[in-house]
Amino acid sequence: MDATCISYKDTGFFSKTVIDYLEDQPDLRSFYSYRPTLEGFAQLFNDKKVIADRALLSTVLTEQYSAITDVDTSAVIPTANIQALINENTYTVTTGHQLNIFAGPLYFVYKIVTAIKLAQQLKDAFPDKEFVPVYWMATEDHDFAEINYTNIGGKKVQWNLDATGATGRLDTKTIRDALNQYKGVLGMEGHGEELANIIETAYGKFKTLAQSTRYLANALFGRYGLVVVDGDDARLKKQFASIITSDVIEQNSYKHISETNKLLENLNVHIQVNPREINFFYLTDDLRERIVFEDGVYKVLNTEISFSEAELKQEIENHPERFSPNVTMRPLYQECILPNIAYIGGGAELVYWLELKGVFDHYKVTFPILILRNSGLIMSNETSAKIDKIGLRAAEIFKATDALKTDWIRNNSQYDLSLNDEWREMQHIFDKIRLRSCKIDETLSASASAVQARLKHAMDNLEKKLIRAEKRNYSTRLEQIDHIKADLFPNNSLQERTQNFGLCYVKWGQPFIDELIRNFEPLEFKFTVLKG
Repeated sequence: MDATCISYKDTGFFSKTVIDYLEDQPDLRSFYSYRPTLEGFAQLFNDKKVIADRALLSTVLTEQYSAITDVDTSAVIPTANIQALINENTYTVTTGHQLNIFAGPLYFVYKIVTAIKLAQQLKDAFPDKEFVPVYWMATEDHDFAEINYTNIGGKKVQWNLDATGATGRLDTKTIRDALNQYKGVLGMEGHGEELANIIETAYGKFKTLAQSTRYLANALFGRYGLVVVDGDDARLKKQFASIITSDVIEQNSYKHISETNKLLENLNVHIQVNPREINFFYLTDDLRERIVFEDGVYKVLNTEISFSEAELKQEIENHPERFSPNVTMRPLYQECILPNIAYIGGGAELVYWLELKGVFDHYKVTFPILILRNSGLIMSNETSAKIDKIGLRAAEIFKATDALKTDWIRNNSQYDLSLNDEWREMQHIFDKIRLRSCKIDETLSASASAVQARLKHAMDNLEKKLIRAEKRNYSTRLEQIDHIKADLFPNNSLQERTQNFGLCYVKWGQPFIDELIRNFEPLEFKFTVLKG
């Protein structure tokens, strides 16, 4: 695949805060610790204090992966990386995501590819250390409506289920209808059958959605050393228990994030998440409900469950797995149980991580380097040929459709559709009129300016009419622009935010992943347009 890179700023799809972070604007520096550069990583290694229980982490991961080998003895397991986590010179490069069925939108794949490529580049830069790419599964998330569908081939494939509790614990026995629909879209051409077999094994032979997602991620990325982590484990939560107790009772995260959000708001940063007084849920198989402090007791909303402070402490001590961090505390939990140095996320994720540094500082946990995941646009050779024929550049296709059409008309019309020259001539005339008016009566200057403003408005409208008339003359070419935009930006959004990876895999097979790894550059922070 051929790659063309453009700046994130030129796409118009990324917030000012994200661009400011990438460009190292001074106002944001207090909200993170290290720059996303090789120099930043070198500084982090000098300061990093790993608090994770490495041996326990390796043991838990080995057990979690046993579910895969019990079903598929030929599966490629990243055993070497799991064992390497025991060593003091091994670090993780982590991304996280919900358990979207069938891998959800393309950016799920892009996140993991970014982690894999960055781990490879860090190994080249720091050969005395080892780096393990990690996908952290959001198995405790309960927003089933956000993950129960995917879009592929113009079809929305949905798992219809009235689900409650953590999505990772959901039984996949009712996913068969959605599974068959997805496989039907893949078809039998190209690598369709190959992917269908992976999907069938993932969702047809594993009991829970967490196990299914781990198998799918491993089938696609295990050969590159990706390690999939499920934090919904009592032993891992035990390491976090003291922070759970402290934060629930003292509400430290609420205080620090609230203070940080005020500072960010003063910089006109759009706040992504607002903390609650208690940032933990109570979790059982079919339940994930907020914990609140009311009338001197700790209550689990929508249940009869409640605890005194002493009872709560005992419950956390005996059953830490029942306490599930929300979006503001999950990052801290992750960094406590992994020897992690970088977190890879989308634009909104990076902004909400900027809200969290005060919490990390309070609990004396090293804040990881924040990396904006690579973004990509997959363009077929046919679409690329159409774009070349029309005479557009890669950066131009990100413009809004109307603006793109107007610019194209201006650049390709045989006539000069701009009235700027004529308006400059009129401005000279009005300068003379205003001067003459002032000599007669100074108050007439405002009247002359008002007439000038009305004429400018009329001239602008006339220019728009000229452009509209010329658009009618080039209607066929402009319809091609409509088709190109609809193909590459479904629902006027980035392709990666809606489209599933499946048909790309059908076309290219595993080399599709190889090409993403080859072309993505995690530390260059460019949007990648891929043609093939």
